[in-house]
Amino acid sequence: MPSRIPPLAITAFTATCAAGRGLDALAQAMLVRKSGLVKNAFGATPLPCWIGRVAGIDTAALPARWKHWESRNNRLAWIGLHEDGFAEKAGAAIERYGAARVALVLGTSTSSIGETERAYRELEADGRLSPAQRGSHVHQTHSLSAFVQSVLAIGGPCLTIATACSSSAKVFACAERLLRTGLADAAIIGGVDSLCGSVLYGFNSLELVSPQPCRPFDADRSGLSLGEAAGFALLENIHVDNAAPRLTGYGESSDAHHMSAPHPQGLGAQLALVDALARAGLDAADVDYINLHGTASRQNDEVEAALIARIFPATTLASSTKGWSGHCLGAAGIVEAVVALLAIERGFVPGTLNAQTLDPACGPQIVIDNRERGIGIALSNSFGFGGNNSCLAFAAGRA
Repeated sequence: MPSRIPPLAITAFTATCAAGRGLDALAQAMLVRKSGLVKNAFGATPLPCWIGRVAGIDTAALPARWKHWESRNNRLAWIGLHEDGFAEKAGAAIERYGAARVALVLGTSTSSIGETERAYRELEADGRLSPAQRGSHVHQTHSLSAFVQSVLAIGGPCLTIATACSSSAKVFACAERLLRTGLADAAIIGGVDSLCGSVLYGFNSLELVSPQPCRPFDADRSGLSLGEAAGFALLENIHVDNAAPRLTGYGESSDAHHMSAPHPQGLGAQLALVDALARAGLDAADVDYINLHGTASRQNDEVEAALIARIFPATTLASSTKGWSGHCLGAAGIVEAVVALLAIERGFVPGTLNAQTLDPACGPQIVIDNRERGIGIALSNSFGFGGNNSCLAFAAGRA
């Protein structure tokens, strides 16, 4: 069992997804239960499904100084960095500690694959990439982190985590270790993933994409709705801002049961959850709200619902918010961590949008309708392909 860790202050955070750009827009969409999912019009021959697409990416442009970083994913990162004044808050932290003492840890599963797809669609007559597409700094998994590092002028450790749908949840754990071991004094963390053909057609080939808006935990759910998002947070030692919400614990595991299916008893997910509680010094009964992974696939929801039902009391509330945003893959962890932080900050629990009749596997914890409730402790689950699991524990700050 892991030891309890000192909490870290989350002194700034933001998220941009199909449901809204920035905290206020996202919170309002959840309060009025307005989904960001739309009929798919992505690509030359769109799949018949619904997606969570962020408005404005395709008409946006990077400033001339960073034009050589051009890709849809990096444009989304730029948009996300400049919501809620996050870039300015990050800059102030870099000024406070010095560029070499601030770490950058970002999660992604696609990075700039969309731009690589475009490069191959636009090959020259001799079959070579066009001169504009010969930048190896773009066509790689680390493109996102290297781009943000350049924009923010960060000089500390710079890492990319690519563990499928747990990527931008695991950044919290990595950042905590960097701060605790003295390798950094603050960490800018987050994740960005944008829609592209490889994602849409890849998930469709696995027969996981629903022709309708996703309905997490519904008895008649038919699959997931893919989405895109960007989110960021700033972690610092607690003495900087005692009133800020806190990262109090995390758990990570890899059950390695199957390439794309969870362990049928959720053993890896349970290990991550139990470790997060241990690091936070919590019992299951202490938790007020859990933001579930809840993809609306048959297996994921059944396994996760059973896990929550056997560990938590009926007083704990739980929901999936993918009906608002879609499944944002490598950015799902940060977006849903932000939702958990909003629940703490604004005193409400978003329900499970689009669900009508819950699967019998669900316990009393999973709610369909929004609830007003003071939230002191919230968890966020993120489970990736290959059985790569992460659970985060957050707490309200102290005035």
